[in-house]
Amino acid sequence: MSAQVARAPSPQPPILLREMAGPIAVLTLNRPAARNSLSMAMIASLHAELNDIRNDKAIRGVVLAANGPAFSAGHDMKELTARRADPDRGRAFFAETMNACSAMMQAIVHLPKPVVASVQGIATAAGCQLVASCDVAIASEAASFATPGVDIGLFCSTPMVALSRNVPRKQAMEMLLTGEPVPAARAREIGLVNRVVAAGTERDTAIALAQQVALKSAYTVKLGKEAFYRQAEMSLADAYRYAAEVMTENMMARDAEEGIGAFIEKRTPTWRDE
Repeated sequence: MSAQVARAPSPQPPILLREMAGPIAVLTLNRPAARNSLSMAMIASLHAELNDIRNDKAIRGVVLAANGPAFSAGHDMKELTARRADPDRGRAFFAETMNACSAMMQAIVHLPKPVVASVQGIATAAGCQLVASCDVAIASEAASFATPGVDIGLFCSTPMVALSRNVPRKQAMEMLLTGEPVPAARAREIGLVNRVVAAGTERDTAIALAQQVALKSAYTVKLGKEAFYRQAEMSLADAYRYAAEVMTENMMARDAEEGIGAFIEKRTPTWRDE
């Protein structure tokens, strides 16, 4: 009788995939069985990819997508609940998770390249926060959005930060207080997403939009994205003062000189991203 050979366990697929679509990096959440919940490993993987992309001049934009029926169901509640057995009942781990997730969301905002969300299914709690943190969002007509923490005794306080910076206050409060899902068409009406497209076309639409932006001067896009988010936190007078400084610096840039010259001469500009 031949001895049985022990089989090595099958390697687990990566939880975050990265592929290139021309100059666009497509990052795909790949925990479909867990509804792409944002475990600590997923948060760390996303943050690491964003840091890697930040200074890669060959990458001119990012599309954030997901595999499976859900875009993201938010934080991994099973992972969080398991830490209630810790001596501090999980307090340190909960704080570590929320701070790590907040830092990753801010990395999207501070990335000097456009980030476009491609949402094919539900985006709830921190998953909704992830969509709201992106610069632009394309949603399938089958997508829906919710901040349902209130239903389980956990107000969506960190998702609230991004949500309240995307939609009017009363619409944000209704989502936060009721936890009710918002269909894609309504999400577009209140400003949470930019476009609603036929199911199955959201990823291609998001890539096409990112590629359209990639044709612009990377220097100008970087300058503009940073200025957009900074001025939004200022008073009107301070915002205008700051924006005037940015415009002056922008006018001194080589790409602005080239772009304006090309406009006057009716030709296509040649960007140097400087």
